[in-house]
Amino acid sequence: MYKVIEIKDTVKVSPTKLGEDLDVALKESLSAKYEGSVNPELGVVLNVEDVVEVGDGKILPGDGSVHYAGKFKVLVFQPDEHEVLLGEVVDITEFGAFIRLGPIDGLAHVSQVMDDFVSYDKKNRTLLGQASKRVLSVGDVVRARIISVSIKDKDKIGLTMRQPRLGALHWFDEEKKYIKKEEKKEVKEEPLPVETPESAKAD
Repeated sequence: MYKVIEIKDTVKVSPTKLGEDLDVALKESLSAKYEGSVNPELGVVLNVEDVVEVGDGKILPGDGSVHYAGKFKVLVFQPDEHEVLLGEVVDITEFGAFIRLGPIDGLAHVSQVMDDFVSYDKKNRTLLGQASKRVLSVGDVVRARIISVSIKDKDKIGLTMRQPRLGALHWFDEEKKYIKKEEKKEVKEEPLPVETPESAKAD
């Protein structure tokens, strides 16, 4: 989930930035420190949004930089357990599919890809369901649920697609086409009314 949160920190502004607008210098220093970082408490820090509050600067002995304590707003991505997200399959191996969820990748283990026996096609880099004939390929857009999170490592997001309405979006398009095809088969012409002696008398 994407969130804008407020953090407190002391920011070091180098002497080369002291001639700039203070808010601009603080944002640049914060961006260099935080953006793209993975923090167990914050998640993946994407952008420094705003300077909320800043105190007086302090110069430490032997350090030409100025240190400012303040409050800042940052945009983060925090994956939560049980959250359902859309992502793109970026790699497939014999042990599962790696799925890009915005700024972070998750892994759907082969046992969590679909409710079926799954085989791996190394040549085509696909996973195939034996009974369902469903195919998962690199580039597929999927809907997946987060089942485990370890934000210390970018690859430690566990996903499942075995639950109802989860999986590659094209699977559901194929299902709809199949259902419509079967419904057409079941449609039969209504039989013509059979004339009986009673109905003839009524005429």
